[in-house]
Amino acid sequence: MKNPCRGAHRAKWILTVLLVPSSLVAEPVSLKRIVELALVHATGSAIAAADEQRAAAGYRELRNNYIPQLSTGAGIGYSYGFPLGLEGSAPSLFNLNTQSVLFNPGLSGFLKAAQIESTVASLKKKDERNQIIQDAVLSYADLAKWEQRLSRLQETEAEAGKMQTAVAERVKEGVDSELDGTRARLSVARIHERVVEAQGSADVLREHLSKLTGLPAADIQTEPDGLPGFPALPQDDSVSTRATDANPSVQAAVEHARAQYLRAQGEHRAFWPSFDFAAQYALLSTFNNFQNYYIPEKPCTVSLGTFLCPTGSFHQNNATIGVSIRFPFFSAAQRARAQAADADALKASKQAEAAKNQVSEETLRWQRSVAQMQAARDVAELEYEIAQKSLAAVHTRMGAGTANLHDLDDARSQASERFIALQDVTFQLQRAQLGLLRSTGDLEKWALETP
Repeated sequence: MKNPCRGAHRAKWILTVLLVPSSLVAEPVSLKRIVELALVHATGSAIAAADEQRAAAGYRELRNNYIPQLSTGAGIGYSYGFPLGLEGSAPSLFNLNTQSVLFNPGLSGFLKAAQIESTVASLKKKDERNQIIQDAVLSYADLAKWEQRLSRLQETEAEAGKMQTAVAERVKEGVDSELDGTRARLSVARIHERVVEAQGSADVLREHLSKLTGLPAADIQTEPDGLPGFPALPQDDSVSTRATDANPSVQAAVEHARAQYLRAQGEHRAFWPSFDFAAQYALLSTFNNFQNYYIPEKPCTVSLGTFLCPTGSFHQNNATIGVSIRFPFFSAAQRARAQAADADALKASKQAEAAKNQVSEETLRWQRSVAQMQAARDVAELEYEIAQKSLAAVHTRMGAGTANLHDLDDARSQASERFIALQDVTFQLQRAQLGLLRSTGDLEKWALETP
């Protein structure tokens, strides 16, 4: 016979497991996994891929002008008098047209420009990938900071609550004043304020990473040592030179300027001669009066000493094949388009120069920021170490009876402040190191290939 108590206990255990919050059972997610999911799921990546496809399609559109284009149809209609053309063609039961470019200097320039613009789109996609990686890594590092801070603050809040209770008892006994009790409550309120701030910041970052990666926000927890070590980069001028050569945004600006120059060249070459291949076949109708205006084919005759020959003949099947040659020699509108293209080329050239200068300055700023934040972190680590030792000394003095609860509360608050300052400086250092990695083009390799 089954024990009903055992069955009830099992059902209670299953219900407990199901009702446990997912944040308590979720496993930490590695930084590499976050970055991989962000590159696949982020909307910016999809937008950049669509731009790349559009640029490639634009290049194929121009290139396919050299491939004969075929079209077929009919131009059937009623005619009164001489059979006039419909949309420039004779009325026909069936027609077939083909056309392609043989030689067009202007189109050749546009084609080269479109090919380069396709490369520009690929470079912009790479730059967008770096932006997504930087966003994911910074959000992950920030979330790790707030998770560690929240855990530390919750412990401090529990200790501060015990101290508040002890101070309240001392106030009742007349050992401490009402002011001491108010200070104890203020200390607890301040710690609780920081707890709420840390919890809210962590929730916002989890939601952001959820939108970035597609993971449920409750399942996102950082690993204790989630960020790999940053590579040591030289602090000389070679880093700026390397950044301007390897940065995809600079490369995209330079290639775009080159494409604009070729496009302007194509606009100027529009005044050159061009050659197109063209062919047409048409099956004409017999009810549009064509036969009444074209003399049927007959042999020549002699009448009254005059040699008479028909001037034309009518055929239902008609075909034309040849080369269309154009010699443009004056077009005010085309000249204006060429001048506008020259201005666009000059603008793109200056924008490329500005992009180089900006990346060079940003790289130098990140270099100096890394050095400054490393020095600031060293100071913050020493200050935190001193605060920890001071707290330990207060505990020792309390055991000896030479310190009170207020001394302990001050030492604990000082240690908490130093810990928070150390976290903030460390995060600023990580931000600067990530910015420097992105400038030099090493960010993706660091984020995805570092174990």
